[in-house]
Amino acid sequence: MNRRGFLKAAGLGAASLVVPNCTAAPRRRSATSRTHQKPNIVFILIDDMGWPDVACYGSKFHETPNVDRLASQGMKFSDAYAACPVCSPTRASIMAGQYPARIGITDFIPGHWRPYEKLIVPENRLELPLESVTIGEALKEQGYATCYIGKWHLGDKGYSPDKQGFDKFVLGVKNQNDKQVSGFTDEAIKFIEEKKQEPFFLYLSHHSVHIKLEAPEELVNKYKKKPKPPAGVNNPVYAAMVEHLDTHTGRILKKLDDLDLAERTIVIFFSDNGGLREAYGGYGGPRQIVSTNAPLRDEKGTLYEGGIREPLIVRWPGVVKSGTECNIPVTSVDFYPTFLEIVGAKGSPNQPLDGESILPLLRQTGTLDRDAIYWHYPHYHHSRPAGAIREGDYKLIEFYEDGRLELYDLANDIGEEKNFATEMPQKAAQLQQKLARWRRSVKAKMPTVNPDYDPARADEWKPRPRR
Repeated sequence: MNRRGFLKAAGLGAASLVVPNCTAAPRRRSATSRTHQKPNIVFILIDDMGWPDVACYGSKFHETPNVDRLASQGMKFSDAYAACPVCSPTRASIMAGQYPARIGITDFIPGHWRPYEKLIVPENRLELPLESVTIGEALKEQGYATCYIGKWHLGDKGYSPDKQGFDKFVLGVKNQNDKQVSGFTDEAIKFIEEKKQEPFFLYLSHHSVHIKLEAPEELVNKYKKKPKPPAGVNNPVYAAMVEHLDTHTGRILKKLDDLDLAERTIVIFFSDNGGLREAYGGYGGPRQIVSTNAPLRDEKGTLYEGGIREPLIVRWPGVVKSGTECNIPVTSVDFYPTFLEIVGAKGSPNQPLDGESILPLLRQTGTLDRDAIYWHYPHYHHSRPAGAIREGDYKLIEFYEDGRLELYDLANDIGEEKNFATEMPQKAAQLQQKLARWRRSVKAKMPTVNPDYDPARADEWKPRPRR
């Protein structure tokens, strides 16, 4: 047995002997003890979907009847976060249950580089480590049939989903986005039909609504003709992409109904980072406004709310009450421990989990134990290298170039317009110190001063040389 196989076998073997730890008081029974049957799990991950992109989260232009119906049948989270404002780190956090800084994937893979900026950013790991016990492997150990469909973005050859616990996987072609939605859905439906007699875990990861912008012509024409609301940016092609994605989400939900699986299937709908405001002319298309994350500030690639706050809907008949909403902050590292508790398992002792099971929120029996959520994005993208912490309603962003602090009261200022760092210096300092302690605890890599800094060339992008 190779080293990776030994580590994973040892970790999972030990885990299967341990009674799951319920973090919220009073102690709760395992989710499976009531039914004596493990529920199916369908995890639908959207690429670049902003918090207000679906109608049930506030869009006045996009039509998303299937996602809206899913929300009416389950729980909608108002304060759900991606662990990073770009895709690969968030995807790694879901797979491994750890913050991206701990894993070493802190930018999209492969990432990019500004060689003449003020700071030299840390090297970005180019794959999810094979030693990581993924959620696919953990559920497979518990008797689940596992399937991964769509965008992976966690490593190329040798690091594909079949090396990380998935019995079946179907990957798409980069930048074929909307054209692949139907094909991915076909494969997902096929898997559901094949595995309907056993517990299954389906991870459906769409390329859409990431640019490039493309959608069926009839839908684009529909939104070109549709009156636009007085406020907000409304791109007809992007709106058509959102509805097209909603239609194929509806196909999955209908198949679960047709096969009488809906009552014993958990469906999760989530996005990997905030929405993109403007396409900068890449992927063969013109430079154009895509959408807006208003009332949230900014966009993908930033640690403002528009870059990290996501739509999250969970439907679980018999456990999650229909039409409920939760405003307690949760994050993408929470999915892993939640799934483990659902199936009555515990994670590998060799792999610390940074998240917390959200079952007490889903059941409305309690709250969470943690007091803060953290981010570490030491890269140049649509903003400057920075870290952030949310504790209660307060959120602090620390910019690494100059140590500048921004402090916001999200309960009263969801748009992050009023910076309280100067007016509340003690609170800002307390959160800054807490953020620094967390970075040390996960061994976060920090940027360093660049001796080649050249203000005249600071905006240049180049592929980063690898050691």
